[in-house]
Amino acid sequence: MTILLKQVTIADPQSKHNGLTTDIFIENGVIVSIGSNSSQIADHTLECNGAHVSSGWVDVFSNFCDPGFEFKETLQSGIAAASAGGYTRVLVMADTKPVTDNKAQVAYIHAAGNQTSVSLHPIGAITKKMEGQSLAEMYDMRASHAIAFSDGMHPVQSPGVFLKALQYVKAFDGILIQIPIDKTIAANGLMHEGIVSTQMGLPGLPAVAEELMVKRDIDLLRYTGSKLHITGVSSATTIELIRAAKKEGLAITCSVTPTHLFYCDEDMTSYNTNLKVIPPVRTKEDREALRAAVVDGTIDCIASHHAPQDWDHKVCEFEYAEFGNIGLQTTYATLEHTVPGLTAAQISNLLSGNARKIFGLPEVAIQEGQAAELTIFNRTQTTTLTSKNNKSKSSNSAFMDITLNGAVVATVHNNQLSQ
Repeated sequence: MTILLKQVTIADPQSKHNGLTTDIFIENGVIVSIGSNSSQIADHTLECNGAHVSSGWVDVFSNFCDPGFEFKETLQSGIAAASAGGYTRVLVMADTKPVTDNKAQVAYIHAAGNQTSVSLHPIGAITKKMEGQSLAEMYDMRASHAIAFSDGMHPVQSPGVFLKALQYVKAFDGILIQIPIDKTIAANGLMHEGIVSTQMGLPGLPAVAEELMVKRDIDLLRYTGSKLHITGVSSATTIELIRAAKKEGLAITCSVTPTHLFYCDEDMTSYNTNLKVIPPVRTKEDREALRAAVVDGTIDCIASHHAPQDWDHKVCEFEYAEFGNIGLQTTYATLEHTVPGLTAAQISNLLSGNARKIFGLPEVAIQEGQAAELTIFNRTQTTTLTSKNNKSKSSNSAFMDITLNGAVVATVHNNQLSQ
């Protein structure tokens, strides 16, 4: 198959063509030429008209619910949503039933993404059944293509267990992913603890529950000399802690969700259950600190935290609603909308380049002779997620029917063009 991208602007800091508006000719999944290709005849021609192209985007934390919760999402519907959102690779959480805590489960998920428009990279559980007590067989899972290790929405609470996990993965240069929540603090919290939670009459989850966990994990990271990625950062203090740890030279990275960049606790007065997430959206000041950290590079990646929930688990009283919302199809547009001053190269790094370096994924520069793993996006168009164009099996989006800046045009991966 041949593909011709006409007049597309390259947004790839790894490419010598970065910033150039040109044509890209692809044959059998390989970039054959970059330059004027007006005379080339291709099976598929895209008139890009000022759109940008970057290396294929990577989501670092998504729940595809398969196996066990296929009524919420399947691997196939998750792939469809990811592709529509501009992703070519997705790191899939271990929050399945049974838990992805062994090599057979890892192999099942990895195989589902072979030769599809989106490659799947399983995240293995840190502890058996994600119970936080004894370590899972991480070495075996790594041999079966587990990309990283995390207990997902059940972050490891025991410092002793987490210390052992950090030491264990050093044997194969592995990395742990942790959501920063100390569940012993306000275990029944439903939203950020503050004036708004008091006015709404809802039990709060204070920022200190996040900050104490981050402090603890940084101390353990310093002691072990291992690698750690904190995902779902939501507090200004958390950002300062991570910024200081980076300056110290620790191997720590972090990601933020689009929900935390767009919303704050004041937006929850309507009791919208799609804004019930972990960690919770916090104050306006926290939100502004997160946006600033995206700009200055303290935040390495944007993580969708795609968490499908069926109708019964979201259309109910706020107290009983499950945490999480879907986000793969709106992550880029939310980033473009909330942090409009980013350069195309910064967007490329936040959605692709940094994640590839952190998790050891192929660094596919946009150059002749390289594999064509690309995302084409238009910064002047808009995105509106609706019930008609939603590819997920679930519809618990905090951005449904909201018009956002920026739009995904297409992806190219595994010799497939997805539009």
